[in-house]
Amino acid sequence: MSGAALALALSAAGLHATWNLLLAHARDVEAATAVALVAGVVAFAPVAAVSWDVEASAVPYIAGSAGLELVYFVLLAAAYSRARLSVVYPVARGAAPVLVLLGALLLGHVPSGGEAAGVLLVSAGVLLVRGAGAWRGLLIAAVIAAYTLVDNAGIEHAGPLAYLELVLAPVAVVVAVKVGPARLRAALTPAVVAAGIASFLAYSLALAALELAPAAPVAAVRETSVVIAVALAAPFLHERVGTARLVGAALVALGVALLGT
Repeated sequence: MSGAALALALSAAGLHATWNLLLAHARDVEAATAVALVAGVVAFAPVAAVSWDVEASAVPYIAGSAGLELVYFVLLAAAYSRARLSVVYPVARGAAPVLVLLGALLLGHVPSGGEAAGVLLVSAGVLLVRGAGAWRGLLIAAVIAAYTLVDNAGIEHAGPLAYLELVLAPVAVVVAVKVGPARLRAALTPAVVAAGIASFLAYSLALAALELAPAAPVAAVRETSVVIAVALAAPFLHERVGTARLVGAALVALGVALLGT
């Protein structure tokens, strides 16, 4: 893995952890989520337009992914409003690829030794980071797994940024309408706008890393976001993050990395 690919993947991981921390820190997480979605969609619309490549066959996948993303952001906002990020984030990020693998097993996939070890490490890590709200993380993980499977097929029929724009634009509109103009104005802060831009930028940097290196090492490096988010939850969100939760986050990150090998 080249130094450039490593830097891009690490930056993507840091940005992913950062936008989640910024949303979790907001006073009105639901309204902040709406503002972040709108900011990201608007900021990256010109880039998506320049690289526009969408086939008609992508429409069913875009519609399905948009519905799942709407559920994802609703669940994420509810989770960060009621539970600790240091519990929700690693459970959601770790359990999602495990659920994708379980879905593949039902279709006849035979797991490798690395995948089996990855499942065990993720399971052990989730047990260590357990706490109030862990079930919310599992719900989010299930939705992530679902839209991952949809997007894996849909991205074959469209350019990645154009696909992401078409998926998230209607989600941004629905969430913004639900929140209402008064709450949107109250949540419109530089930090929340930065969160929206960071979410799109993290995705773009991950794509750039994938152009320079194989998927497995890129995925492994990106999972450092789990450790970053949990480590920063203490100073940034004033959460109590003990040694067990930090170790658990590290095990989740390592396990997910093995699932990608």
